[in-house]
Amino acid sequence: MVEFKAVINDAKSGKSYQVSVSGHHANSLIGKKIGDVVDGIFVGLPGYKLQVTGGSDKDGFPMRHDLPGPRRKKLLVADGHGFNSPSDGMRKKKSFRGNTIAPDTVQLNMKISTPGAKAIEDLIKKEEAPKQ
Repeated sequence: MVEFKAVINDAKSGKSYQVSVSGHHANSLIGKKIGDVVDGIFVGLPGYKLQVTGGSDKDGFPMRHDLPGPRRKKLLVADGHGFNSPSDGMRKKKSFRGNTIAPDTVQLNMKISTPGAKAIEDLIKKEEAPKQ
């Protein structure tokens, strides 16, 4: 069974929300790519449209928008996403995950592209641990 943690960013308020996605909703997200706009019903936000902006796999390797497919690959990078060089001109081989959501993906980063009728705080129920 596939399960994701979806981190949804609301650019207007500057807040991020974490939602667990499992079951047939998670299976519906497999095959989507970075930049695709998906319906918010998959993460429990009916009426919302969400854009996939990134994510990471089960070992913590980040997804990269310019690497096609769901595979993991080592790339020679100079600076930017996934690597900040300590000196000018330094390059390093780093592992990245492709831009397609696969069953190995654990975390999905999304942003709200079209808000729905209800407020996001009302739709996402915050579960608080019982205090002991």
